[in-house]
Amino acid sequence: MAESVELPSRLAILPFRNKVLLPGAIIRIRCTSPSSVKLVEQELWQREEKGLIGILPVRDSAETATSGTAVSSGVGGESADRGLKNQAGISDTHKLDSKNQQEVIHWHDRGVAARALHLSRGVEKPSGRVTYIVVLEGLCRFNVQELSTRGTYYTARITSLDMTKGEMELIEQDQEFVALSRQFKATAMELISILEQKQKTGGRTKVLLETVPVHKLADIFVASFEISFEEQLSMLDSVDVKVRLSKATELVDRHLQSIRVAEKITQKVEGQLSKSQKEFLLRQQMKAIKEELGDNDDEEDDLVALERKMQGAGMPASIWKHALRELRRLKKMQPQQPGYNSSRVYLELLADLPWEKASPELELDLKAAKERLDADHYGLLKVKQRIIEYLAVRKLKPDARGPVLCFVGPPGVGKTSLASSIAAALGRKFIRISLGGVKDEADIRGHRRTYIGSMPGRLIDGLKRVAVRNPVMLLDEIDKTGSDVRGDPASALLEVLDPEQNNTFNDHYLNVPFDLSKVIFVATANRMQPIPPPLLDRMEVIELPGYTPEEKLKIAIRHLIPRVLDQHGLSSDFLQIPEDMVKLVIQRYTREAGVRNLERNLAALARAAAVKVAEQEHLVPFAKDVQRLSSPLLDGKLAESAEVEMEVIPMDVNNHDISDAFRVASPMVVDESMVEKVLGPPRYDDRETAERVANPGVSVGLVWTAFGGEVQFVEATAMVGKGDLHLTGQLGDVIKESAQIALTWVRARATELKLAISEETNLLEGRDVHIHFPAGAVPKDGPSAGVTLVTSLVSLFSKKRVRADTAMTGEMTLRGMVLPVGGVKDKVLAAHRYGIKRVILPERNLKDLVEVPATVLSSLEIILAKRVEDVLDQAFEDDKDESLNETDKLLGRNNGIDPQQERCEDRGESTITLSGLSELDTFNAFV
Repeated sequence: MAESVELPSRLAILPFRNKVLLPGAIIRIRCTSPSSVKLVEQELWQREEKGLIGILPVRDSAETATSGTAVSSGVGGESADRGLKNQAGISDTHKLDSKNQQEVIHWHDRGVAARALHLSRGVEKPSGRVTYIVVLEGLCRFNVQELSTRGTYYTARITSLDMTKGEMELIEQDQEFVALSRQFKATAMELISILEQKQKTGGRTKVLLETVPVHKLADIFVASFEISFEEQLSMLDSVDVKVRLSKATELVDRHLQSIRVAEKITQKVEGQLSKSQKEFLLRQQMKAIKEELGDNDDEEDDLVALERKMQGAGMPASIWKHALRELRRLKKMQPQQPGYNSSRVYLELLADLPWEKASPELELDLKAAKERLDADHYGLLKVKQRIIEYLAVRKLKPDARGPVLCFVGPPGVGKTSLASSIAAALGRKFIRISLGGVKDEADIRGHRRTYIGSMPGRLIDGLKRVAVRNPVMLLDEIDKTGSDVRGDPASALLEVLDPEQNNTFNDHYLNVPFDLSKVIFVATANRMQPIPPPLLDRMEVIELPGYTPEEKLKIAIRHLIPRVLDQHGLSSDFLQIPEDMVKLVIQRYTREAGVRNLERNLAALARAAAVKVAEQEHLVPFAKDVQRLSSPLLDGKLAESAEVEMEVIPMDVNNHDISDAFRVASPMVVDESMVEKVLGPPRYDDRETAERVANPGVSVGLVWTAFGGEVQFVEATAMVGKGDLHLTGQLGDVIKESAQIALTWVRARATELKLAISEETNLLEGRDVHIHFPAGAVPKDGPSAGVTLVTSLVSLFSKKRVRADTAMTGEMTLRGMVLPVGGVKDKVLAAHRYGIKRVILPERNLKDLVEVPATVLSSLEIILAKRVEDVLDQAFEDDKDESLNETDKLLGRNNGIDPQQERCEDRGESTITLSGLSELDTFNAFV
């Protein structure tokens, strides 16, 4: 412990900002500013153990203005070259801030002389700045008489404030001092005992208590406490030892009481909880501390914030009452309880739902809506007309409960984008809910909160994400829902889509009614058959059969090619796809109702072009005699005879800038050789149908699938056997029955058709019949293959070929009647895509031809059949050597060449698109 020291008349001054060093205390500082480094170097480093410096407290200007602490005359007006920042503890750092060159330093008039216990010198790299780490021990108080500067640091003329040995002996005999000393030591001993029990230390402190004079011990104890700057200054100014002891006793007692309160809190918490709940123990301690301090900050309380959020959600009165009851229950729960998180998540959902928030209703402009629909979708005139009618009703009666529109059609025809266009026309937010593969009713109604991992249904979750109560909600792939032991999602949708019920939709997780009547629902499906009739009854079905080749061409030119070029970083300056090449791709590489495969093929051409452009532009040499690029992106970045390997294009540069920066000599034009090189050999041609029906026993049927209409070949052959019928092609029960009916009808009329000599002749005597539907991996079912099967069998037994330009569809009865079928529009479009010129339909399907585009009807010859004989009348080829058809001879009819048929053959129009049939697809082939 430091003994009494003799102070010089002048000391170098190291200012401490908002910090006091008391006698007997030890502090570690790091000096980095030029002034403090200079002071340490000259006053401590060079003098080794003999150096002494003065530590003088400095007050911030703002604090000085409010506190009113006295400043020594002649000192308060001194200006410092820099301000000093100090922090207590072993990491105390002293820095002088050069930006405070003119700041007035408010010095305290009393300080403490200090000596260095340890010095270490360091050099910062790479700046080379010298720094010092100094461990200082406070020695005694002094009073500042005069302050002056010495170079870059301050010095002061001082007088010591310590008592002499004689004065101290007189004070020790004072009874008041003795009582104060005894009280201070008793309080300090109690504090040491408590600390020894808690921290298993205190032996050295007891030695100090017995050996160090009590007036110095007071400074040492107070220096170890966390007290305010004002209290530190008050302790520094306590020159009178009685006053010093009194203040020290008060501070030690206060520290002792704070320790007792902490122990009381710990005992209270430990009595309530087990030792294993450490995290909960800490939370309880924090809560108890706040109770003792009377500090309950509502702004920092998450539950209070949640309550305010719930208040602003605009819940109805009945739901608000329910939410408050749940909130009160949550406040009584501990965070570690199992139901705490689930209750909190539930209340957050209630607060996030748009109970009142809605998108503003814009003034509907039908003309603008029609222009947007025309810009986004080519063709689909009747569909767009129905949407305009729907919007017109919404304009006249905004609160009208309109029907739920359900767009039904094959993939790639624009069902989802139509729903998005409706939302844009109404100015509402759009959200898509995918129902494909949903088999759990809880996906619609939500899980009950009693289950672990429960969550709301997709509808409520979608409304939470979109944050408005009146969006346009697309229920995508509504025909792909299924049912199992977990319920039937389609049945749950009945309440959602019923305008009389959905104003009180009850989600199991939410457990309170939510109004869905403001939501505009739009549904999409590939086919209607899987949709349950009660659900289908709640929707207005709008069919999108697919596009004709002419419409596909327009769509490709207007929409697909610009989009593909943009997606691949190209423009028309790099790649041009002529209209003839687009037609070629449509005819020879795609056969589909939509345009997705067409877009994929165009993207393949764009990728091939991107490779060519990238290879050409990877290196762009420049010579002195070559004119440089005029692009502003390259200005100033190319030296003469230089070679540019890469140019970084900023993110905000548009495609035109890029095109200007990287311009090829001439754009790449797609030709037939490039199409075949990129896409491979043509997948389809006009000769496919003729080649497949070249032999008797093959007929061409029309089918309907989830991907649109398709052409289906039916093959029949006979062999030696026992008269059995063999069916292959992964057929369903209905189509097997159709084959049996067709064979029975042909056998019953074998004599009339001249297939047998007499009625007693068995057509199947000694032979079996095998009927096959190609694409054997694809399941097929449905009754509309009846007339196709009859035609195939008659062709087989009569050895006559079916016309290659003729396709047919229709269900037949055992008596030979041709019954109507569904999907006529899709089937006629499929025939048109395959280049078929003649289509045989049931007579009662005449009304369905209204839906077929006029351009398609004008290129086809539609033949209506009432009986199977009418089908056979038109199905077979004419004999080129004779004026009578062989089939007509059998039937006793005279049938010359039909002029209408001749005109149809003269037109010679045919289009080919992608089939859509795949060995991995599963669909009902016949309707």
